[in-house]
Amino acid sequence: MKINQLNIVVLTGAGISAESGLRTFRDNGGLWEEHPVEEVATPQAWQRNPSMVWGFYQSRRRQLSEVEPNPAHFALSKLAEYAKDFFLITQNVDDLHERSGIMDVVHMHGQLRMLRCELSGKSEERMEPSDLESDFQFCTCCETASRLRPDIVWFGEQPMNMVEIYNKIETCDVFIVVGSSGHVYPAAGLVNFAKQFNVQTILINLEEPLNSFMFDETHFGSAGKILPKLVNEWIEQSSLC
Repeated sequence: MKINQLNIVVLTGAGISAESGLRTFRDNGGLWEEHPVEEVATPQAWQRNPSMVWGFYQSRRRQLSEVEPNPAHFALSKLAEYAKDFFLITQNVDDLHERSGIMDVVHMHGQLRMLRCELSGKSEERMEPSDLESDFQFCTCCETASRLRPDIVWFGEQPMNMVEIYNKIETCDVFIVVGSSGHVYPAAGLVNFAKQFNVQTILINLEEPLNSFMFDETHFGSAGKILPKLVNEWIEQSSLC
């Protein structure tokens, strides 16, 4: 694969973050302290018990300082340097891609670093120590400060930036998926969309997902071990051409 001649789009899922020690929505025994997804990751949960939901996300926001990018993140950062064009989509809400060196990341499910005003809908980056306390936080955009909610796409809400995502996939040469379970839509359906435009599709995942048959090339195992080797091979192939 001559990556220096290719327009590459990458989609990452929870598996790549799990290798850095971040819990995923598919953990056994419940999402958080045995609470199912419906109790902490839906608009209805926020309306019903905002303190529980806020506590869950504040815990996750504080955890960002305790984890670091892993070799899979850095391999993608290296790939971005050599590709003709590179576009990264992530289902993850952490900032590990940015911390590995990829600054232009599209977070289709939102970001933990951001909080959103319930009244205006405007987002603010709020990661100072005082922003990570247990108390609710309030916006700086309204004349009378309004309560902030996590800037996260909850189950039942529409993912962000989908028009841009579809446009990028439609015009790319290679679509690479890393660490995605193939369960959550519309992300799980992006490979089907790519196939409509004869895009080469590659999967790197710990286990075989439900939609693995849609990919032209599959690699199963730790992304932190597989991706660095693949990227180095692609770079070497490009330099020989």
